[in-house]
Amino acid sequence: MFSLLKKLLFLLLLVLPAVITITNEGNIVAYAQEDEVESEEDDIIEDDDEVNVADGTGVEVETTEGEEEEEEEEEAKGSPDADTIILFTKPTGTGAELPAGKLVEFLVGFTNNGDKDFVLDAIDASFRYPMDFSFYIQNFTAIPYNRAVKPRQEATVMYSFFPAEAFAGRPLGLTINLAYHDADGNVFVEPVFNQTVSIVEIDEGMDGETFFLYVFMLAFGVLLLVAGHHFLSSFGRKKASKKPLMEMGTNKKDGVDYDWLPKEVLDDLKKTPRQSPQQRKTKRIASSK
Repeated sequence: MFSLLKKLLFLLLLVLPAVITITNEGNIVAYAQEDEVESEEDDIIEDDDEVNVADGTGVEVETTEGEEEEEEEEEAKGSPDADTIILFTKPTGTGAELPAGKLVEFLVGFTNNGDKDFVLDAIDASFRYPMDFSFYIQNFTAIPYNRAVKPRQEATVMYSFFPAEAFAGRPLGLTINLAYHDADGNVFVEPVFNQTVSIVEIDEGMDGETFFLYVFMLAFGVLLLVAGHHFLSSFGRKKASKKPLMEMGTNKKDGVDYDWLPKEVLDDLKKTPRQSPQQRKTKRIASSK
């Protein structure tokens, strides 16, 4: 009996999976198909998104960049009824060389040749990469003017900036723009200067380091002169001390030199016997008695 139950259980275990598979076959296939359809739809959607994003981004970027460039080109043109000119006053010249760390000043002249009023809005300047003027290196502050220029009149505005000392010895692109508008509201941005310039380092002659170097050299020269004078003086004293001294009158017995006396005096002295002071004293005493 136990063995029969065991066989029946074994058969049930073998048949049950088959029955479950047959019963749920349609659902399983449907699930599989749904999963495949969903995955395909996701792939299609992802592909469409990628294509749309890629195509859209590419077109938009190209279109935006092109539009921006066109707009910049259109904005970077001045009015045909206006003339501009630039004059560098510090340093004077064409502006091809600018001093590093020093003030740069220039004047911009504006002439209204039309029949409408113009208003000078502002001036701005910037350093650009010389190989690509669209790449900014240093921007300077824009100075607003809001100055009206009547027809057939002229106006002059000034602008100044300081090139950084770090740019010394480098060529840079300098762009100076004048923004203005007319009475109809048309805005113009005219590049009055757009060239490559050289930033040079100015040698001011004597700085603090050079001054102290000259002071040190002067003090060293004075010290050498004092030392040389002291050495020559001591050498002269030593040479003078080694020179033999002349002795006068050593050949005379009494140590008196009679050569300078006249001959008559010498003859009288020779006739008169010489006496010592003691003898003369004794003689005077004897004569007084």
